Amino acid sequence: MTGSPVRRLVLLGSTGSIGTQTLEVLQRYRDVAHLHGIAVGGGRPELAAQQVLLHRPEHVAVADAARAEVVEDAIATACRDAGVPAPAMKAGEESVVELAGSLGPGDVVLNAVTGSIGLLPTLAALDSGARLALANKESLVVGGALVTARAAEGQILPVDSEHTAIAQALAGVRSDQVDRLVVTASGGPFRGHSREQLARVTPEQALAHPTWAMGPVITTNSATLVNKALEVIEACFLFDLPEDRVDVVIHPQSIVHSMATLVDGSTIAQASPPDMRHAIGWALAHPEKLPRLAQPLDFTTAQSWTFEPVDEQTFPAIQVARGAHREGGGAMAVLNATNEEAVTAFFEGELSFLGIVETIQAVLADPARPRVEPADGVPALLDLERWARTAARTAIAARAAESRP
Repeated sequence: MTGSPVRRLVLLGSTGSIGTQTLEVLQRYRDVAHLHGIAVGGGRPELAAQQVLLHRPEHVAVADAARAEVVEDAIATACRDAGVPAPAMKAGEESVVELAGSLGPGDVVLNAVTGSIGLLPTLAALDSGARLALANKESLVVGGALVTARAAEGQILPVDSEHTAIAQALAGVRSDQVDRLVVTASGGPFRGHSREQLARVTPEQALAHPTWAMGPVITTNSATLVNKALEVIEACFLFDLPEDRVDVVIHPQSIVHSMATLVDGSTIAQASPPDMRHAIGWALAHPEKLPRLAQPLDFTTAQSWTFEPVDEQTFPAIQVARGAHREGGGAMAVLNATNEEAVTAFFEGELSFLGIVETIQAVLADPARPRVEPADGVPALLDLERWARTAARTAIAARAAESRP
């Protein structure tokens, strides 16, 4: 990238797993982007202060207004002690949306926020004309056609090992040449378990992912295969395919990150060691490649890669998501919002591991569930999300009451 103007970068969710790895990439490749601003939730003020000192962004947004003062004090103190000017700081979810929309063409917004709260920043980034490096899959799953309608061709680059792999596999391939996509899944910590075993799973066990180091919500979603269900729907929107042309296969080694099968019967796969820096660097530097970004595979040593079908009887989340996608009417927004509430309840001891997907199924089947179409706009979609969260909490409370002696 030497010789080209350095693009500006806004990083949303800088203190999370993807955010911290993004800053590691920036530390090694200083000319890939200049960090214009960061957005944080507010739960890790000391880390936010360290990031400001190391990368010197001009702007900081704190999503949780209640935690903003602590974050601002930590940053102001660190900057004063180091003798450097403090960045401009704002608080509240609206400040994150404002920061996401503050750049323009040629710049990059990397949305690494967790959950559907990332939808409004995603839309703001797209409206600005900046490239959207999207690690927040929920905003695309929830927003669906609302998001893709706002995006210019090539404006969204996924920061996700599976979808980055598909995008690379499809480079130079026409859409009419694609037969189907194959999304790989590690299977999570409970591959091969029965439903009887899953009924006893604890939060600590759910967080013990065998391959990836991720945040608690994504790790739990991987354990239930809800994360893979969301990735199927994300692939539908990113690559404009119906859900029945996006397959899922268990690949415990997490080396082949996904594949594309073409109409001539050939399959193109992208393979690399499990390291999110591949996806991050691909999105930040695209169409360039960052040299020696991560270790390549060593084919001089013996190794085996295995693939097996998903046990959809034990792990029904993918089929539930396929049905919601076919139904439309905001069903995917309901699925996602319900899952977020159910995962919270699981960690609070109010819901069993199996109860997460069972609650999703119950809320989706609620005859009172409203329908929202893309033409109804963002406010109607957000209203639907609020309805789903209320319905989920009601369903969770009812399950808890039934289980008490």
